[in-house]
Amino acid sequence: MCMNFSEMIPFSPVYSAFRLRRPSKHHNVRVRRLINRRRATTKEAKEKEMEIKNLKLYMENKSIIEENNELRRKARLLVQENQALLSQLQQKFSRPNSMHAVLP
Repeated sequence: MCMNFSEMIPFSPVYSAFRLRRPSKHHNVRVRRLINRRRATTKEAKEKEMEIKNLKLYMENKSIIEENNELRRKARLLVQENQALLSQLQQKFSRPNSMHAVLP
């Protein structure tokens, strides 16, 4: 006598052997703990990764600021040099004009 699954009587030993069992609550708790642990681990890894990226960007920013300050210092020196050369040039061209005014 062969019975298919739909013909089995509920609560019979044959039926209970074939029915799908739900995992126990204890199993669910273990699975949830494992999932939470994985999430925490990945969260910690992401936080560490973000911290490393943040540190790299901070160091790059600091380097750019130092380079910017050095370029500003060089620019100030060039402005001073330019003003000194311009002053010398003005003095050079202003002397002959004053001499011509005295000679005639």
